[in-house]
Amino acid sequence: MNIFVSNLGYSFSTEDLTKLFTSYGQVDSARIITDKFTKQSRGFGFVEMSDDTAAAKAIRELNGSMQDGRPVKVSEARPREEKPGTSGRW
Repeated sequence: MNIFVSNLGYSFSTEDLTKLFTSYGQVDSARIITDKFTKQSRGFGFVEMSDDTAAAKAIRELNGSMQDGRPVKVSEARPREEKPGTSGRW
């Protein structure tokens, strides 16, 4: 299951994200999204867990929890929507 995590502190690292979710089960991947120019965190990331039961428990228990002094939002990631005008046509 792909999990979306937002409202993270800007100092929150990929390692922190992995550590946070590892207590619920195996983390296949974790990634903090960064600005492509400044390389600074954008305050959100994604975690991939293959065990859906463990992922659902992590979502339930971590959503709204305080991490690095902020209440984080945790939910199942939705597929990315294509933005209008990005189809490559003129």
